[in-house]
Amino acid sequence: MKNTIQLTVDAVVFGYESGNISVLLVKRKYEPYKNAWALPGGFVLENENLEQAVERELSEETGVKINYLEQLYTFGDVARDPRGRVVSIAYFGLVKPNAFKLHASTDAQKAEWFNIAQLPKLAFDHKKIVQIAIERLQGKITYEPIGFELLDKRFPFSDLEKLYTTLLGREIDRRNFKKKITSLKVLDELDEKVSKGRGRPGSLFSFNQKRYFQLKKAGIIFEI
Repeated sequence: MKNTIQLTVDAVVFGYESGNISVLLVKRKYEPYKNAWALPGGFVLENENLEQAVERELSEETGVKINYLEQLYTFGDVARDPRGRVVSIAYFGLVKPNAFKLHASTDAQKAEWFNIAQLPKLAFDHKKIVQIAIERLQGKITYEPIGFELLDKRFPFSDLEKLYTTLLGREIDRRNFKKKITSLKVLDELDEKVSKGRGRPGSLFSFNQKRYFQLKKAGIIFEI
């Protein structure tokens, strides 16, 4: 008996802006789940690898182009797709939403950012995929200093605290957090100052990417 298994890719793209986290969804143009919201994705073509497939589907359905998406998990429940036996490889990434102009085409009739706390009902098992992606993101930022590319090139330390508080979905020990970040020496303190509120002007910082990659190569663990 012939057993046909088809392969798809799905992209969980998180957006961070002004203390809010959103996820990129598309409204499906065709059945199954016509007019339902879903993650960007689709079938892998015979002549492309997985990374090419997820980048192509994301670009075609949303207009968003990302150079790097991290592989999340393989989803292969037997009944996850009404079209038959379909296994999906999911990827995830983190971007600035305002860096892209959304444009839906091919299988998508619309692309839109949704706050992760107010997601619509999702097609297939995409609610599960999003939840696992959120858990992976929250887990990863506790041991690796990620997300600096979501900040301005020059930023006050309070913006970094806000980023981590938002991504973790909880409060952090501010003094301990600053101590750990400072000890890693991945931030360069600039001569410039910025005023926020009535307090005294605070320093601006920039991310030392070279130092970060040196630490990563050395296997240094960052823990919050």
